[in-house]
Amino acid sequence: QVQLVETGGGLVQAGGSLRLSCAASGRTISNYAMGWFRQAPGKEREFVAGINWTGGSTLYADSVKGRFTISRDNAKNTVDLQMTSLKPTDTAVYYCAANEVVSVRSNVYDYWGQGTQVTVSS
Repeated sequence: QVQLVETGGGLVQAGGSLRLSCAASGRTISNYAMGWFRQAPGKEREFVAGINWTGGSTLYADSVKGRFTISRDNAKNTVDLQMTSLKPTDTAVYYCAANEVVSVRSNVYDYWGQGTQVTVSS
């Protein structure tokens, strides 16, 4: 079992930056692809970014491409999401998740964190 805990959420003004971190415990995540998803009130959970187990391949949703950067440190068992140029439309609960491969489909991920709230004010 892999336990995932997200931190780093908060309230930020539009144009600002936040860095989310996902810390894993229980097992190493070095064999897992990792993804970040988000869910806004009344909306379905959507893919934000993904990174393969080596960190050598990343995938981003069009809505965040060029603004968000996903990275991982397998030695520390962590995955980060650096978010810049934040917009009010980025407001959501952000979740990290682990799976064998990167996928935009949330239903294939095996492990999930509890989420961290990101609120971007205009």
